Amino acid sequence: MADRLSTPTMVITTVENPPDNAERATTSPPRVDDRGLLTAASPNSPTAKSLDGETLGERSRSNSAVTASSFDTSLKPKMSGETEIGGSFRSRSISQSTIVPPEEISAEDALKQNDRDKSEFAVDSGPFAFTPGHLNKLLNPKNLYAYRGLGGLRGIAKGVHSDVGAGLSIDETHIQSKVSFDDAATIDPILDRKTQDGLFAPFEKTTTGQKPPGRFEDRLRVFKDNSIPDKKVISFWKLLWMAFNDKILILLSIAAVISLALGLYETLGQPAAPGQPPKVDWIEGVAICVAIFIVVIVTALNDWQKEKQFIKLNKKKEDRMVKAIRSGKSVEISVHEVMVGDVLHLEPGDIIPADGIFISGHNVRCDESSATGESDQMRKTAGDEVMKQIANGVGSCKLDPFIISGGKVLEGVGTYLVTSVGVYSSYGKIMMDVREETEPTPLQVKLFGLAGAIAKLGTLAALLLFVVLFARFLAGLSGNVGTAATKASSFLDILIVAVTIIVVAVPEGLPLAVTLALAFATTRMLKENNLVRVLRACETMGNATTICSDKTGTLTENKMTVVAGTIGSDAKFASAVAGNSDDKVETSQTVIDRLSPSVRDVLLQSIVINSTAFEAEEDGKKTFIGSKTETALLMFAKDFLGMGPVGEERANATIAQLFPFDSTRKCMGVAIQLKNGSYRLFIKGAAEILLAEATRELVDVGADELHEREMSESSRSAHASTITAYAEQSLRTIGFLYKDFQEWPPLGTRPLDEDRSMVEFSDVFHNLTFLGIFGIQDPLRPGVSDAVKACQDAGVVVRMVTGDNITTACAIATECGIKTDVGLVMEGPDFRKLPDAEMNRIIPNLEVLARSSPEDKRILVKHLKALGETVAVTGDGTNDAPALKLADVGFSMGIAGTEVAKEASEIILMDDNFRSIVKAIMWGRAVNDSVAKFLQFQITVNITAVLLAFVSAVSSSQMHSVLTAVQLLWVNLIMDTFAALALATDAPTEKILKRKPVPKSAALITTHMWKMIWGQAVYQLVVTFVLYFAGAKILGYPVNDPIVGAKYQAQLDTIVFNTFVWMQIFNEFNSRRLDNKFNIFEGAHRNWFFIGINCVMIGGQIMIIFVGGKAFQIVRIDATQWAICVLCAIFCLPWAVLLRLIPDAYAASVFRFCNRILAVVFAPFIWAWNQFCRPFRAVNRFVRRKLRRSSSDRKSVVEERDREAGIIPTNEPERRDTEESVSSMPTPPPITITHSSI
Repeated sequence: MADRLSTPTMVITTVENPPDNAERATTSPPRVDDRGLLTAASPNSPTAKSLDGETLGERSRSNSAVTASSFDTSLKPKMSGETEIGGSFRSRSISQSTIVPPEEISAEDALKQNDRDKSEFAVDSGPFAFTPGHLNKLLNPKNLYAYRGLGGLRGIAKGVHSDVGAGLSIDETHIQSKVSFDDAATIDPILDRKTQDGLFAPFEKTTTGQKPPGRFEDRLRVFKDNSIPDKKVISFWKLLWMAFNDKILILLSIAAVISLALGLYETLGQPAAPGQPPKVDWIEGVAICVAIFIVVIVTALNDWQKEKQFIKLNKKKEDRMVKAIRSGKSVEISVHEVMVGDVLHLEPGDIIPADGIFISGHNVRCDESSATGESDQMRKTAGDEVMKQIANGVGSCKLDPFIISGGKVLEGVGTYLVTSVGVYSSYGKIMMDVREETEPTPLQVKLFGLAGAIAKLGTLAALLLFVVLFARFLAGLSGNVGTAATKASSFLDILIVAVTIIVVAVPEGLPLAVTLALAFATTRMLKENNLVRVLRACETMGNATTICSDKTGTLTENKMTVVAGTIGSDAKFASAVAGNSDDKVETSQTVIDRLSPSVRDVLLQSIVINSTAFEAEEDGKKTFIGSKTETALLMFAKDFLGMGPVGEERANATIAQLFPFDSTRKCMGVAIQLKNGSYRLFIKGAAEILLAEATRELVDVGADELHEREMSESSRSAHASTITAYAEQSLRTIGFLYKDFQEWPPLGTRPLDEDRSMVEFSDVFHNLTFLGIFGIQDPLRPGVSDAVKACQDAGVVVRMVTGDNITTACAIATECGIKTDVGLVMEGPDFRKLPDAEMNRIIPNLEVLARSSPEDKRILVKHLKALGETVAVTGDGTNDAPALKLADVGFSMGIAGTEVAKEASEIILMDDNFRSIVKAIMWGRAVNDSVAKFLQFQITVNITAVLLAFVSAVSSSQMHSVLTAVQLLWVNLIMDTFAALALATDAPTEKILKRKPVPKSAALITTHMWKMIWGQAVYQLVVTFVLYFAGAKILGYPVNDPIVGAKYQAQLDTIVFNTFVWMQIFNEFNSRRLDNKFNIFEGAHRNWFFIGINCVMIGGQIMIIFVGGKAFQIVRIDATQWAICVLCAIFCLPWAVLLRLIPDAYAASVFRFCNRILAVVFAPFIWAWNQFCRPFRAVNRFVRRKLRRSSSDRKSVVEERDREAGIIPTNEPERRDTEESVSSMPTPPPITITHSSI
């Protein structure tokens, strides 16, 4: 990464030979202040150089107050090998470069507002020294001049009324005193830290336990809160317009309006003959318009309801807890409650919620690629240290105190001061600019394709019908004696019927069905502790074939307690829970009482200092927050070792170096300075790994001094047996080592490149002294064995992937039913060494992978997917992110998971419970089933409605379909909207887990579904055609009688329409089953949506028959005729039973035979059509190619013109890289799910 200051112009000077006398900075080690917080290392020498020797220029002031105007920068002449580009110089050499500002940048220039951020400066700062605009000048890009101009960390803290140690006051409401810009910006960075902290009055603790009214009122008014405004919801009126803005509906509306106009003309302009009833032809036009209006209203209501549901889901999904310091105490607050001036903790795996300045910490490195596009790990320097180096004239361009929102903490711990939140933060601005719509899920993509194919077939049928009827219309014009209006009305009737068939054929209900199913499922899954972040995961999980699950917290309760242990060579303790049956094993208290003060202190420091957990209050009670393993150890130290407040214990220790926990080496460490000036290193981690690095052991734990001896092979074997014994009892084993050094860094160790006072962990992780082993119990979650069994019954293979040792992993896996007699167990180091072929052979039988690293988990997922499996993975750590991303469905832990893991996952387990994964499988299958049910229902209606309308219109002497346009629109409303609501809301039952998952290659419509679709379509067509063509003869209706024939014909048409609708209602019940079982009413009484919607459909049909009249072109029918309709329709239920008795294999054979026949018959037509369309396709390709070329040429001309005008910078590669990094930016929380694109 090219290091650069935020200056208008810049000189990069090539230095072929850097000076040899550049002294290395000597720094004091990090320490813990009186609040238990880590403070940054400070240079011991005021002339300390930066890490790479690059400086901002020589300075003459080291002990005076630094202001914006007193920061002089020396100039250097341009050297050979430089080229001047756009007012700045760029070196052509690739050797070491020194960045030197060409001129002094004053505070006025560095903080100058521009047109883009005028609104941020326009905010009334009130009691604060700075506006949001001032603070935002720190970033975009990072700007050390602005940082200096605001007074550095201390000036910013003073200007926003905060304290870098105590944070904000929990009682803050209005701020009475005002800090001016000059007071805040003029600050002395060389003052001692304690003196500087004294600039701020201490905050008082709240005693009410309640939030005071008007809390942070001034702060919220000026800087706002840390939330991104919800994307503006599409208004209901716009949704109405969008629903109506369908080409087919618009065409139908135009035809309806013309029909209405002609009807009104015939009624008003041509009075009826004497004795004839008044003409009411206009009613059909009105009825079509009303039907269109109802369809549009219902569609808009559905869309509006979907938007509301997803907005509600977003609010839950975006919220998370962060660790802050308020009134001097560490607390957990919602990410939306973060304020400017807050002091927040930084820990590995955190996603940074707001912009800020790094206060203090140890080895904090961040991944800021999501905001800056830079892929390098950015090491953070304490804000005070940066100002001191600037004041001493040794400030480097690589000094980076800036914390950018949206970045990820990769390693290290520390604190930082928040400077920008919400829409003013870097991440907030990006999110406001590049809000993304949710992409369609794979199932929706398939359904869009299927819907398009069905719509094309329907359009083809409608076009064929129009051509046939129009030809008949033209042929009959010569003998037609009607008026022009009558002829126009006849033509419109033909057009309306054809367009209506298209409306019916277009299955807009298919995407609606999956949308409703997903919305319903995600809402219900949230109640069952599954927070769905990515919609496609919901449907994908239903077809999962394997689950790679963590152990801790997922299969177990993550409620850890120390129940057994060994201190030194032979001091053992155990509780009754740990199976204490050995006479030599004593209780915890008995063993601790025998420890000498020196041994007790070593054990206490090894637990308390070498830990990232901290103490806080929850519900008025003291508790420990952090890793469950560490909180269990802290609880043991509190109960048995006399540990005081964690903050005080850590404040009494002088920390030389921290080694954060690393999932690869399975341990963490800390080096502290002892009172005698020597140093002691404590290591804590996986017991068997630490035992391998121990060469000595602690003996005689009751002696006043620490006594050590060389560890013999018998002692090593005894400790290994202890580890195995603990593991066989399903205990997590934690080992403790220590080693004393005379100095730090120790002689013979390699210093870190970025900090010469720190050493490589591997150089000190050997020849250590064994201190002890603790066995920590984590009970199996209730019901997890049943959940594993349910997964196995559902055809889903469960594998345990854990970092615990192989004995503990096997014990837990056997207890919960994952480990079987024939399954394989491996350790991560052995697994990753296997060649690919051997790995693919072993993986199908692999059940437990112990001592695995996140990379092992990723390799396992990769190979499982290559074997054709649909893989679900659980993970909680930052390093689990690659495996979570790679998996088909990634589950992160809502309680124990890091924010990076949550970002990489598709579903968050809010309770970290494996049983919730089973619920996700059930709901995923329910979504797929709901769509299949609706698909089976709608295609049946499509086939029958289109064929019935087509055949009846062609065979009619008046060219009228038996189903009028209004009737078809009612059928369309039933099958698209009502049926989607009814069939997409069935909740899953336990029986859904009794079948195997559907393979990825499976067809969208199964053989069983085709059997039911064509079987029901045949039955419905036979019934309606018999009633239409032979109904008059069967029922004895004199339809040809000139006097009463029209009356009976109207009754017969009504019977056909009524029977057709009732067949759809009964067939909806048939569609509830997707197998060959007969109970179609199973679970219907529990689905109130299904019951209510069917009541609406039945009530609507009854009302139409009784009061529909002229609008639907029907008449009332008597009880006998009603019985005929219902009896003919209800027989589709026993007909479905007969269809289910036909084996699917037989049905598949019939379909294959029919396909061959159709392929032979239609092959000539398909060939002719392709030949006919070939010239048009060629023309289309030519036009598109020309248009693309023309557009590209115009773009090139515009870009060249802008470049010449200076609008586009000449360093094109840098600009393009930035654009690509922004476009490919991952989306950390808060993340918004919207549904307007579906």
